[in-house]
Amino acid sequence: MGQTLDQFTAGQRVKVTQQIPQVDDTWTNTIIGTVAKCERQKTGSWFAHSKDDKLWLDRLILKLDDGEIVTINMDQYTHVELVEVEKAADAID
Repeated sequence: MGQTLDQFTAGQRVKVTQQIPQVDDTWTNTIIGTVAKCERQKTGSWFAHSKDDKLWLDRLILKLDDGEIVTINMDQYTHVELVEVEKAADAID
């Protein structure tokens, strides 16, 4: 993963593209939303033998335009880019 959680802050609008490589093809998913939180969380993995015997994952929590909350586990196949928010033109002249 070339990107780290400290590059993102709550309120930023982002486009996240994740890929899952397979033998014959690569599955790709893209999602656009607003960053609610970025954090490292431990999993319930008992076999990871890491800090606290848990596997720690970088997670980006997004709020979509329809209000849905999505948690994205970031890995080496995840690419996040900032999306510029279009500013409404002043209606008053």
